[in-house]
Formats: sequence, structure tokens, C-alpha cells
Amino acid sequence: MIQTTTLSNGIRVITDSSEISDSISLGVWVSVGARYETADINGISHCLEHMAFKGTTSRSSFDISKEVEDVGGIINAYTGKDMTAYYVRVLKEHGQLGLDIITDIVQHSIMDTTELEKEKGVIIQEINMQNDTPDDLVFDYYSETAYPNQPLGRAILGTAQTVRDISSQKLLDYMHTQYTANRMIVSASGAVHHDTFVAECEKRLTHVATHDMPSAQTAVYHGGEKRVLKPHEQVNLVFGFEGFSYNHPDYYIGSLLSSVLGGGMSSRLFQEIREKRGLVYSIYAFNSAETDTGSFGVYAGTGEKEVTELLPVLCDELIKLPDTLTQEEINRAKARLRAGILMRQENMATHAEANAIDMIIHGRIVSKQEVIEKINAVELSDLQRVARQLITQKPTLSALGPIKHVMAYDDIIQRLKP
Repeated sequence: MIQTTTLSNGIRVITDSSEISDSISLGVWVSVGARYETADINGISHCLEHMAFKGTTSRSSFDISKEVEDVGGIINAYTGKDMTAYYVRVLKEHGQLGLDIITDIVQHSIMDTTELEKEKGVIIQEINMQNDTPDDLVFDYYSETAYPNQPLGRAILGTAQTVRDISSQKLLDYMHTQYTANRMIVSASGAVHHDTFVAECEKRLTHVATHDMPSAQTAVYHGGEKRVLKPHEQVNLVFGFEGFSYNHPDYYIGSLLSSVLGGGMSSRLFQEIREKRGLVYSIYAFNSAETDTGSFGVYAGTGEKEVTELLPVLCDELIKLPDTLTQEEINRAKARLRAGILMRQENMATHAEANAIDMIIHGRIVSKQEVIEKINAVELSDLQRVARQLITQKPTLSALGPIKHVMAYDDIIQRLKP
């Protein structure tokens, strides 16, 4: 059973109780991420997430990991464009310990200067690793091309230089100004009693700022191209268009369309481009969303010569999609999405995360039944309309590797014209 309560300071608490669970998954989700950063502090949200584990006023870095692992628990965190999450999973008898540690690190982290200098080195190694991973890096290029000179287009990790410029005081100021009660959600699932959990949260979360902060800068889609020549064996490329925000009425239509186009081994792109033509090892479509925009596109990794054929075939598949959609494909895509929703419900940690994200995005918990009903309501005509609409927009192309034979951007635009 899902229950929600707002604490006296404005923090929202969600519990999703299960009588058969022997564990509790809990965490704090803060609706602050890379989109809240200016260019000079790009990467500070991610750096703060790292430093939160490097010691508080009452625990050392080793204490944090030791206390959790002494009871067999798991603790971790992640940073996104719109949110940062800190979470732990422990057996039900250690739930209070897990809550105490998580609430400690989001309120009382000390940002020790010595630890920060070491952690900067770790983050720069993470950036270097990303730069050596072309199928990740090409998505960063895509974002900065689709949304240039704005927070949404910048990398979550920042750059080596912006990370080097972060100081302990900048981190503390950022945490104290951005980690406010109205942006903070505590979510727990599994062996949790709502009233007891709320009381424990009320007792522990007393050092959180309560001032209001503005929303993230509104995204403005531009599109265009970025090509980076690298001596790789493969060309990694992403090609797409502005998609739909989470609350856009066409969001689920876009999700179904991406599944039909490139959502599995039976999808059109997999069958035509990999199975029939042997042009790629990996190809898939995506429909990613933000609170105010989204991206609908295709990723592919292919050889230097094969890319000559790849993009023309991809354009042809996009052009013919609205007029050749079949009910069989649509039914398969609906089944795929429904199954994914229901199977994720079997993981209690997923419950805690999904409930928190729902509250951040929608301001309420969206039931799986509501989502399934929206998916089921999509008709052939909806998919045809959105498929036609997408390819009339200015596209975004990012390509990385031996790019000599990648189709010219203007030629792609011409090829997509009806």
C-alpha cells in the first residue's frame, strides 16, 4: 500500500509497504541535477553526490560504508539532469540505521578539502573513461547539439576543468541553497510501516533549508550536427528529433513508436539493418523525456564503409513508417511496454525509486494501471500522426569515429522530405 505524508518542513515522504518483504529499500531523491548548474560549475551536482559519501560531522567515509556493509546492506547514489538520488537497501531490522545514514549524508556532509582533492581525481578518471567510451560519448555530443549553450546540453559529469575549479565552499553553498525541503522526497518500499517511518523522518530531517528555489532553465531545442573524427574501428552515431516531455499527451505514443521502430529483435530497424543487411551489431530507438522536452531518436554503431548505406536506409525506414504500420506490430509493442512495467514491479527497490520519480515529475504517484490504460488507448492513427510529425522537424545528428562516409546533413534533410 502506498501512502504519502508531508513533513512539517515541507519534505514529502512516500512509503510502499509489503508484508512479505524481509528488506527495506529507502532513499532521498532531490530534484536537483545538472540542469540547475551554470556553465562555470558544470558537474557540481555529480561532485556533490560523490562527496556526500566522504564524511559527515559524525561519520568518516569508512564509517559510512562499514556501517552499511556490517549488516549486509547496499548503499549507492546517482546524478541525473533533473535529480540526484541517495539510497540504501538493508534487512528490515536495520531500516532505522539505513535511514539515519542517508539523512546524515544529505544534511551533514563536511566536504573535507583533502578528500575533495582526491575525489576530483576520481571524477576526472570517470570523465576520461566516458571519453574512451564512444557509445556513451556520442550521446553527450547529441545533447549539446540538440540543446546548445544551455544546462540540458551539458554533460552531467562536467569537464576536467570545471571539476578542478570546484572548492569545498562551493559544494557546501550549493548543497545548502539547492537541497531544499520542497525539492526533497524520502521514499521507502518493502518492510516499512508508514507512520513509524514518517516519525523517524520528522525526527532526523531537521537541518534542511526551507526557502524556495526557481525551476531549471527551460530547454530550447535547436538541432544540427556534430561530427568528431576519431581513429576508432566503428562509427557511433545518434540521429533524432525533439520528442515529448513526460507530461506531453504524445509521450506514450512516442514510446510505442520507438518500440516498433527499434525496441527489440523483432523491430523494424533490427530486422532491416542488422538481420537483412548486416550493417550493424547494435541499433535501437529511444524515446527519452525531460520535464519540458524530450528526444526521439536512434543509436547505431557501424563500420566505416557500412555507414554509407546505414543512414539512407534509416531515413527510408522513417519515411515509410507511418504508412506501413501494422496492428500486429502495435500489439507487440504494447505487450512489450506493459510487460516491462509489470516486471519492474517485482523489485522493491524499483518501487521506492519509481514512486519518488513520479512525485518529482507529476506531483503524485501514477499507478501502473493508469499507465497501462494510456498505452492501451493508443491507436494506429495516433502512431501515424506522430511518425509523420517527427520527421518534419529539424533533426540532430552526432557522429564519432571514422566519419568520412557519414551522409551529409543537408542530404539527410532532403532524403526525409516526402
